[in-house]
Amino acid sequence: MGSHPINLIVRFLLELVALTAFGIWGWRQADGWASLLLAMGIPILMAVIWGTFAVPDDPSRSGAAPIMTPGAIRLLLELGFFAFAIWCFKDLGLTRISSIYGICVVIHYIVSYDRIKWLLKH
Repeated sequence: MGSHPINLIVRFLLELVALTAFGIWGWRQADGWASLLLAMGIPILMAVIWGTFAVPDDPSRSGAAPIMTPGAIRLLLELGFFAFAIWCFKDLGLTRISSIYGICVVIHYIVSYDRIKWLLKH
């Protein structure tokens, strides 16, 4: 079920929302050029990390792994990525959005139980 096309679309949307949260949070951390740098830099850095560390032959991804990563480490990376997005919303004062987004992430991982089992085996 974790590799089901609908679930993959949901995960992609969760990723996009997270990158948006990182950008907004970065923007509000400084003024002038620094805010622009953080607003663009943090999401880019997080996207690079997300795309670089992968489990080889992960059926929910392209299968390519620029830096091969054990499944448990990848799962922790993903949970950290989404937790940081939840925290960004909360820190911005968007408590309701933070809660709703967090619930969506938890539901996504519950539905993806087969992928979690696969990650923990690899």
